[in-house]
Amino acid sequence: MELELRHLRTVRAIADAGSLTRAATALGLAQPALSAQLKRIERALGGALFERGRHGVRATALGELVLERSRFVLPAVTELQQEAARFARAPRTARHLRLGGTHGPLLGALVDRLADVAPDVRMTTCTSWSERELADQLAEGRLDFALAGTCGSALPPRADGLVWREVAADPVFVMVPVSHPLADRAEVDLTELAGEEWACVPGDGCFGDCFTASCARAGFTPRRVYETDTASLVHLVQVGRAVGLCRATFPTTPGIVTRPLTGTPLAWRHLLGRHGGSRLLDLAATVLAQARVAHAGVAAGSDSYTRWLSTHRDGLPETVA
Repeated sequence: MELELRHLRTVRAIADAGSLTRAATALGLAQPALSAQLKRIERALGGALFERGRHGVRATALGELVLERSRFVLPAVTELQQEAARFARAPRTARHLRLGGTHGPLLGALVDRLADVAPDVRMTTCTSWSERELADQLAEGRLDFALAGTCGSALPPRADGLVWREVAADPVFVMVPVSHPLADRAEVDLTELAGEEWACVPGDGCFGDCFTASCARAGFTPRRVYETDTASLVHLVQVGRAVGLCRATFPTTPGIVTRPLTGTPLAWRHLLGRHGGSRLLDLAATVLAQARVAHAGVAAGSDSYTRWLSTHRDGLPETVA
């Protein structure tokens, strides 16, 4: 006999009732029939699941193992059945859009925009620090679109098998605490930060190498670079432990200011990727357009970026790489 879900439900009912008699009543079975079924289940599992006594039944060690597994399996199957039923009842025109993105404000802003312009499309999101992981998910058909990025003019991941479109290009700013001696500057020269420790979010592109090369051109080697999540990066900057590197769209944060670097030695390109054979090709233009609108909205929320744009109307220098 192969173990089935109904057998797990039987074992669960016996444990919950505390006796075969009460369990049989709850299941609508005769007690001899329930006892016979339990014996068949125990033979299939290789041992006794309950010890029988005058006051009812108590799970054996094997029984506890089976009960523990059933606490996960049975709710998961119930949830699957409910979700499948909801899916089956949904209008046939409903579509599912799977969006991926690196951590940052742009993904949320894009979801917000798409919810307005495509209210009948159901969306789910996936985030990752790794642009390559997002590209792999696009290539494997697990995502429909992904927001990723590259440093300067570097090629995006899996550029030969995916379609990438530029959403926007931003300068990379430096993030310092409000108490920092350079916090009042309109912009900061990289050479003035030679003695600092640094913090940035992780990634698997060339940004780290480009930053090191920019420092070398400025005549120094970074003392230390902490790669960490955004919340920890903000904390390290707030307490004065490190100077942070961030995209110019980084939102206003208490205790911190963001400032452009003189000459814009570093830049970041926001890209929207999809598979060439995507099942949602008809939405590609809409998603790209809304990503660009979302970026503009996020950029407008940064005072330091707004000031930079007002004095750099030609955008990023072509030499940035």
